[in-house]
Amino acid sequence: MALCGVDVGGTFTDVVMVDEASGELSVTKVRSSHPTPDTAVIAGVEQIGEGGVIPRLDYFVHGTTVGLNAVIEGRGPRLAMFATRGFRDVLEMRRSNQTEDPYNLFWHPRPPLIPRALRFPIGGRISAAGEVVAPLVPEDVERALAEAADAGAEGIVVAFINAYVNPEHEREVERILRDLGYEGEVTLSHRVSREHREYERTSTATVNGFIRPHVSDYLVRLAEGLSQRGFAGTSLITRSGGGALTFAEGEQRPFETLLSGPVAGVEGAAYLGRRLDRRQIITADVGGTSFDTALVLDGRPIVKHEGEIAGMPVQTPWVDVRSIGAGGGSIASVDAGGLLRVGPRSAGSDPGPAAYGSGGTEPTVTDAAVALGMFPVADLSGEVTLDAGLAEAALRPLGDRLGLSVQEVAVGILRIAASKMADAIREITVESGEDPRTAVLVAFGGAGPLFATQLADELNLAEVVVPPFAGVFSAWGLLVTDAVQVRSQTRLLGLDDAGLAEAEAALAELYEEIAGSTEEPASPHPATRVASLDLRYVGQEHHLTVPIEVEDGRILADAAAIEGEFADRYLRAFGAALPAEVEVVAVRAEIRRSLRDSSSVDATARSAAVGAPAAQARAYSMQADDWREFQVVDRAGLAADAAVSGPALLVEGTTITYVDEGYEACLGEIGTVHLTRGGAT
Repeated sequence: MALCGVDVGGTFTDVVMVDEASGELSVTKVRSSHPTPDTAVIAGVEQIGEGGVIPRLDYFVHGTTVGLNAVIEGRGPRLAMFATRGFRDVLEMRRSNQTEDPYNLFWHPRPPLIPRALRFPIGGRISAAGEVVAPLVPEDVERALAEAADAGAEGIVVAFINAYVNPEHEREVERILRDLGYEGEVTLSHRVSREHREYERTSTATVNGFIRPHVSDYLVRLAEGLSQRGFAGTSLITRSGGGALTFAEGEQRPFETLLSGPVAGVEGAAYLGRRLDRRQIITADVGGTSFDTALVLDGRPIVKHEGEIAGMPVQTPWVDVRSIGAGGGSIASVDAGGLLRVGPRSAGSDPGPAAYGSGGTEPTVTDAAVALGMFPVADLSGEVTLDAGLAEAALRPLGDRLGLSVQEVAVGILRIAASKMADAIREITVESGEDPRTAVLVAFGGAGPLFATQLADELNLAEVVVPPFAGVFSAWGLLVTDAVQVRSQTRLLGLDDAGLAEAEAALAELYEEIAGSTEEPASPHPATRVASLDLRYVGQEHHLTVPIEVEDGRILADAAAIEGEFADRYLRAFGAALPAEVEVVAVRAEIRRSLRDSSSVDATARSAAVGAPAAQARAYSMQADDWREFQVVDRAGLAADAAVSGPALLVEGTTITYVDEGYEACLGEIGTVHLTRGGAT
């Protein structure tokens, strides 16, 4: 069996391919191609697949932000909405809380994706209990279709109140539209989400309809490009909530792929956490454009079940990844108050940092690292050659404006970037009731290992793990991703025997819905059924999600055990448990299928050698705040029983691991590198 993982970043597109039969693992990086990312994807696959590997691939797994970019940039079709009479303005009214910038007195909400003139009221009403209070009015549907067509609508979203309980009217509207000869895209809210909260469900359906043509076209182009090169296996795209779904399901449910890109690295870190038996994992993914961080507990990422994109809620499982503009391409500048700032603007892949020699002139994080000697080799993967002279030239005007030397500006840029990254990590850990000082940091991405010891100092961490092929680790993470299909449904139930019996019935319906939705991902491994319940104290608005064990459709734990687990989680999250009854809010079903043998992608072959780097290089020590002679070590040459004391630079084909003074690096059991202070464990 052979697998290929491709992760598209703002600067580079990373490709990893593994052949289980031979154990060979190959990697490459190519410059990302915007606004057509599939061009770089195909180029990377072709480059790594030389020698006829592509026809032998069983799985192609891809992480992308095509849908996310479409929403942010407002690129989508002109949509019409059919809403229950009296509820056409639910998108306009939103919620009363404004969380984007609570201190902005002049804040204005983003206009809805569907303007009011294209939101049409339809007669008919279903109650919260699922009963038909008033029958659907077909004449309203006919009239709305005619007006939508006259207005040039390219797709229709149908979002009726309480459709999550009884979708009868939404299905009837679709039948009427097809009988009238309408051939365009129709999005029914109940097929997107079976959860309550009218605004959130309507918003999710709207986002899905808005990005569906764009994501579908992209996946079709990509599938055709792979097919033309002999690929005949299964294509999958990663989900925002972890795992992957087939291209076919991704075309139908593109809202599940909005955060497809950043999730892959978290999946890989979770796999490492399970293999290394580390309970708390913090990810530090430093790419060309952004810094992404997430928390992994007991081998599983923290998953939320509602996210927000450009101010619009989306009801879908969502790995809690926090992103800030602090990547290698982040541009440094001086603000109006005369202070040095880093990001969020980025040089991206074109022109890129000044040191790339591609026409960039603004100073970036990468330029600062180059000026401080942190890259002992000039050649980067992706056909990039670093030029220290260009980096210093870009930094000099900034230094002149601040009255600082090039060195002082470069050090300031790196310290500010590391501080911003540490703040994001504190936010995501403390919110979950976890102490970051007891966690293990997994540093990856093109610049993650470069910041590893700086982040350890900022957060007082005892251990940092640099995974194999760290520079392309998100693509590597795609190889350990499972095929996952999920469905959920709001069910307000008591947490007792009767309520659990109803929850079991709801789970059976959801598993049946998954089985009949789209083609099942091909896998040689048996499917695993997973379930969870959304629980809350009676009278509260928000909930916590508690995993439950199921076997042959039955919930194994009793109500008391489930309530006890909820109380423990509530105590960790909020510091207290309440003397109140607990109720079920929603039931969640999940089917997982492993794509590979558990040991086939452990990367024990080690990172590829880079030739013969210089024995030493002069670079800046952030710990000593002065220049030092750094050992330069080929990571592939690390011995299992030897340790490298800092200051040192570990060189591999896709990244540089910066081991500052006072730290020690040693090789782990599955090709990982472990950084500790003075060799402490």
